[in-house]
Amino acid sequence: MVEMKVNASELKGEGKIIDKLSDFLKEKTGGDVRTEGKNVIVTGEGEALSKKYVRITVKKFLHKHELTETFKVIGDEETLKIKERKISEED
Repeated sequence: MVEMKVNASELKGEGKIIDKLSDFLKEKTGGDVRTEGKNVIVTGEGEALSKKYVRITVKKFLHKHELTETFKVIGDEETLKIKERKISEED
């Protein structure tokens, strides 16, 4: 049994964006998905729960909701973090 944690504490958007993320991950991975505050935890078996696949799926979610210019996905040992990009202002 593999458990992957996605820290979405910096994720901001319209409505219940974390609930939308958990629904998207459940649909794409087929694993058991639950939310704990601002964290989404995916539990299951097989290739659909490799760190690489979950990371790509989170990136697809950000792209679908047009958030790729504002947020990026960073991987730690057992956790993926959705971080806000630092946008430099050009004068």
